[in-house]
Amino acid sequence: MSHQDTVNRLYGVPHSLYTGIARCYLRTQGIDYVEVPTSHPDFADRIMPTIQRSIIPVLETPEGEIVQDSLDIIDHFEKQGVRYSAYPDGLLQRVLAVIIQYYGTQAMLPHAMHYRWTYRDDQEVFLRDQFAAGVGEAMADKIMSRMNSYLPQLGVNDHTIPEIEASYEQLLDTLNAHFAEHPYLFGGRPSIADYGLIGPMLAHLGRDPVPGNIMKVRAPKVFRWVERMTAPGLDTPEFPGYGDKFLADDAIPETLDPLFAQIADEIFPMLTDKLKFMDSLIAEHQPEDGQPVSPKPHQRYVGAVKSSFRGVPVQAGIQPYLLYVLRKGDEMLAEGSADDQARVREALSARGLAEALPGDRGYTVDRRNHIEVWERR
Repeated sequence: MSHQDTVNRLYGVPHSLYTGIARCYLRTQGIDYVEVPTSHPDFADRIMPTIQRSIIPVLETPEGEIVQDSLDIIDHFEKQGVRYSAYPDGLLQRVLAVIIQYYGTQAMLPHAMHYRWTYRDDQEVFLRDQFAAGVGEAMADKIMSRMNSYLPQLGVNDHTIPEIEASYEQLLDTLNAHFAEHPYLFGGRPSIADYGLIGPMLAHLGRDPVPGNIMKVRAPKVFRWVERMTAPGLDTPEFPGYGDKFLADDAIPETLDPLFAQIADEIFPMLTDKLKFMDSLIAEHQPEDGQPVSPKPHQRYVGAVKSSFRGVPVQAGIQPYLLYVLRKGDEMLAEGSADDQARVREALSARGLAEALPGDRGYTVDRRNHIEVWERR
């Protein structure tokens, strides 16, 4: 290893959605790391040739192992054993946590990007400062314009914006009530659900001036959770005696019922339509096991589909990566006993989330050599 670090290196930037997930996890666990911007020469010289694209976050261990993707970074350390495992023991908590993780890291991208770029004039000074700090003034303009251009494929337009904003405010109200009673989503420590949700809720919605101010004024307990997620260890002085365990007996707090209702209301029919599109793609092209999902590694989208969001027609881009997130729920379910599986399926149905797991479709998405590939089953 060419550098002298004896700690983990996290390549990322403060205003990055996915970097925030990894950073929160490392801080919670007390794992030594140093955050390095992508402008560091090592990123271009050593990291990008390995991961084959410019994407963050990337973790480089003191041993020289390279791990790309926030979810993979979490699993890298979970396998080694950490103080506060992000995976609950209860099967229902685990599967619901995957669905919340999907909601945060995929279904909330329109929220994050809308509030950052539609209100660009109101927060230009802040955004320019953030982007320039990571890549320098000259590159900042290019990257900001490119990010701005993503809004249409995320389904952000004049028709959907009122629904996206209503969705954000509804989410804040629900979470504010929940975090009045519990420090994290499923109890006394963060789960993969918290880490999934913190992505959009920190980098964009918690830090950018316009949505951050809405959060502080409308939902102070949510803002406090964002602070808690970014603090070292478990920052829970408001909950003396609560402990650091997940809720016992696979219990789901009633305060999360409105959250699951909102998720069911918002991820469908878009998720179903995206899965149908991918089914057709696979049937038509019959990719081999291990074939990259797109011709070039930096291409995340494989097409677009007409669907709807909260009843409003929308055209949305399709990232096969969504299957990489959701497949975990199927894998967890498959490991449960027959009774456990039946109990969880019934609980998902009761919450309108039976179709949230892709199930066995003859294919899924894996990551090999840092690239998303089709996995045939």
